[in-house]
Amino acid sequence: MKKFTSNLTFQVLTAISLGILVGALFPNFGAALKPIGDTFINLIKMLIAPIIFLTVVLGIGGMGDLKKVGRVGGKALLYFEIVTTLALVIGITAANFTQPGAGIDARASVATQTAAQAAEASKYTAQASDMNWVEFFTHIVPHSVVGAFAEGDVLQVLLFAVLFGLALSRIAPAYSEPLIATFERLSHAMFAVLGLVMKLAPLGAFGGMAFTVGKYGLATLLPLGKLMLVVYLTMFLFIFGVLNLIMRYYGLSLWRFLGFIKEEILLVLGTSSSESALPRMIDKLERYGCSRSVAGLVIPTGYSFNLDGTSIYLSIATIFLAQAFGIELSLTQELTLIGILMLTSKGAAGVTGSGFIVLASTLAATRIIPVEGVALLLGVDRFMSEARAITNVIGNGVATLVIAKSEGEFDEMRHQRAVLGLVPAAESDEVEV
Repeated sequence: MKKFTSNLTFQVLTAISLGILVGALFPNFGAALKPIGDTFINLIKMLIAPIIFLTVVLGIGGMGDLKKVGRVGGKALLYFEIVTTLALVIGITAANFTQPGAGIDARASVATQTAAQAAEASKYTAQASDMNWVEFFTHIVPHSVVGAFAEGDVLQVLLFAVLFGLALSRIAPAYSEPLIATFERLSHAMFAVLGLVMKLAPLGAFGGMAFTVGKYGLATLLPLGKLMLVVYLTMFLFIFGVLNLIMRYYGLSLWRFLGFIKEEILLVLGTSSSESALPRMIDKLERYGCSRSVAGLVIPTGYSFNLDGTSIYLSIATIFLAQAFGIELSLTQELTLIGILMLTSKGAAGVTGSGFIVLASTLAATRIIPVEGVALLLGVDRFMSEARAITNVIGNGVATLVIAKSEGEFDEMRHQRAVLGLVPAAESDEVEV
């Protein structure tokens, strides 16, 4: 019993259940627990930049092949574009087939919203109007390395780590080998710190779930229950249909992989943030058989460019709002919508309040659906963010496995040991903390 109760999966599940109860029974108190969830996510964010830097540098420093690094990056970006576009098409098809917005009078709902709802909606639409997607992509190159680490900008840290790793592989071994040995020790130390932080995972999941239920309330789900059902079912079918077929094509089992990362999935469920699982996913995929360099390159890049769950949500939400406003979209308009979403969805993870801001910017770009329609989704967006984040995490894990397999950077022996439970779930499990 002691071993069972000390299991992180059991602890996070219990914390999520308690968070739902507290938020439902004591909504004001539950809403006040937001700082607990935010503090845990900030602790994780604190470790993301150094872990990515050390992982990528050690991987590329050992690989020492500029062509191979470019090939891995090119394959990853091509895979991201194909799969996220497929996710967009699936989302739009599902929304057209199920008609989740039919029967909803969007104009009347927007007109009767409270002042607080109007203010919150206008905040997101204002940020969307200020967004410049060209600036987002040029932002990948940092003005300062120190600033990139201080701000925790994943893509900027990744770029610097790739350049540093390539430089390390080109200098004399007398200089590079001591640095690699030092980075190796630092990497173990950082994962030990991650092990300490993960002791607080149940507390973070409890605070995040209590806030969500307490602030928005389970009653908010009823009016837009069909939309939520469509989003969840579409993401379920995407994971166990599309991603499952991809895994089977490469001789891997999706079910076994999901069992191996179950703690990360539960953590994302409780915190509604894919960031909370990012550092451990790199470690988990290495233990599942991927090389360190592939896992370190694909996971951080996928965080901004391979957002399958976000793509599905944005496509369904846009069609939902068109239906709610009684707007009939032509095939040409829907194809245009897919093209716009292919761009806007790629920057979602790099924007605060990304769900609404990216959706609002998409609506503004189409100039067909009223931007103020995002107010309809205020009550249920938080409940759908869990599905988005979980799908994003699983999608990035599958992408890493696919790239590793295609590059011959997959250790079958280590994979079999992981499947049989003969390796620790995380590097931090090997360290006494």
